[in-house]
Amino acid sequence: MRWVEFAGEEPARVYVHGLGSSAPAYFAASAVHPLLAGRRSLLVDLLGHGLSDRPTHFDYRLESHADTLAAVLTAAGVTGAEVIAHSMGGSVAVVLADRHPHLVSRLVVVDANLDPTAPRPGQPGSSGIAAYTEEEFVSGGWAEFADLVGPHWWSTMRLTGREALYRSAVHSARNTSPTVRERLIGLSVPRTFLFPAADCPLPGAEGLVAAGVSVVPVPDCGHNIMLDNPEAFVRAAAAALAA
Repeated sequence: MRWVEFAGEEPARVYVHGLGSSAPAYFAASAVHPLLAGRRSLLVDLLGHGLSDRPTHFDYRLESHADTLAAVLTAAGVTGAEVIAHSMGGSVAVVLADRHPHLVSRLVVVDANLDPTAPRPGQPGSSGIAAYTEEEFVSGGWAEFADLVGPHWWSTMRLTGREALYRSAVHSARNTSPTVRERLIGLSVPRTFLFPAADCPLPGAEGLVAAGVSVVPVPDCGHNIMLDNPEAFVRAAAAALAA
């Protein structure tokens, strides 16, 4: 696994990308923004994605992604990190905090899927990919997503290992046991969940708030909040980390 690192003060901040993405591509501008700059920052690419290797023998379960991320952070000398993680990476970060609590001191989850989702043919995300068999997807189904996901997402998705993309999507849709939502509710570290204001009301928000999770809508954006409205994202993330 590989990452891009910016020098700065401890504790470190760790940025984790979503399915078919890459942390430097999605988070570099945010990490050097004046409101967030100055900390040691690791923009980590999960196995199968971005700059990292693409092993075909790896299972790409959320728990496995979290455990390999834990190994990377340990090797980099990171403990008690502030973790900012998007989409599938947000799910991985919640599992990381649950399984390796000494590595996470604060968590900002950016529009992650907290619950299992059923396969849905024709959808651009994990549920659409999960509608294929692995053989169907690897042998040609992956190319059908170029038009579905649009040029920005495809620019990193096309570089993702095909087995990695498929298995990550399937396990993201299946979620974990206990679910990512249940794990998030059970954590004791400060937690913030950012989501597009257009998706209000957020399903299950009451339970998250009751458990101490700050639920924050971000205006004028879609799922890729940090790309769609960079200033609002940085302000919301900085506020969450300072709270």
